[in-house]
Amino acid sequence: MRIGLVGVGRIGSFHAHTLAAHPEVTELVVADLDPVRATRTAAALGATPVAGPAELLSLDVHALVVAAATDAHAELVTAAAERGLPVFCEKPLARELDGTRAVLASVAEAGTLLQVGFMRRFDAGYLAAREALRTGRLGRLHTVRAVTSDPAPPPDAYLPLSGGLFRDCLVHDFDAVRWLTGREVASVQAAGSDAGPPAFRAAGDVDTAAALLTLDDGTLCTATATRVNGAGYDVRMELAGEKDQLAVGLDVRTPLASVEEDSPVRGGSPWLGFLDRFAPAYRAELRAFLRSVRGEVPNPCSGEEALAAFRIADACEVSRREGRPVAP
Repeated sequence: MRIGLVGVGRIGSFHAHTLAAHPEVTELVVADLDPVRATRTAAALGATPVAGPAELLSLDVHALVVAAATDAHAELVTAAAERGLPVFCEKPLARELDGTRAVLASVAEAGTLLQVGFMRRFDAGYLAAREALRTGRLGRLHTVRAVTSDPAPPPDAYLPLSGGLFRDCLVHDFDAVRWLTGREVASVQAAGSDAGPPAFRAAGDVDTAAALLTLDDGTLCTATATRVNGAGYDVRMELAGEKDQLAVGLDVRTPLASVEEDSPVRGGSPWLGFLDRFAPAYRAELRAFLRSVRGEVPNPCSGEEALAAFRIADACEVSRREGRPVAP
């Protein structure tokens, strides 16, 4: 297959290496708003650089991977759909709900494949937890606790473009909750704190947030996030039921120390960031995308699934600002 990739920044460069190494990819065509960066990445991988996204879309490629800046996602996905191309797109499809719905309408009209990048669906721990729930190991699930903590804030210039902590960061937890439990979120109550770096206040964002989600079967879920977790990158989920409970992401690299004398101390270096923690999952989601393009497996994360998670994140932002429960 001849695959096109738009965007070779941090995550795009990682995807480029994954695609270039895939046995089914006969040619990787790379574009970026910075032609020098595209040329440099292509040269390192034996890929083909082109001048920009428009030039890439004019070529005869079998599918497109979008890892460009957020503001470019909607236009690129829509343009690819109009050309009948299957697309893998990093989240979000757009920075607002109306824009997301417009992209999905274009994809539906074209009848093309769209997979959105929620990589936790491909992480071994999350997959094992989902299987445990499906087999009844936990019994009736009553509590879910999700944690996402970044070790350091992103660049100040990124914050006004990110969509906020709920939409940019916690949206992964919201997707994981729906995917793991098979339930919908009935209501949210959220709060946030901007007491940290001043760039968050300037952007109208928060550096730390918490949300209480009530699922449609009464299960309660807490989801917390922060951009200032100096101990390291920490992504975990705990699921508690009437028969048992388990944790995802709790291992020797979890940046969490116990003060109990008889508790084992973490033995490895903490996770540095999302690419460090979820590298195998990122590779697996692209392998799944190529299999979906070939018609071998169903789409593992459709645009509609992404919209559902975005609606929860959007409701949390409304709840934070207005101080009230909100239904997604």
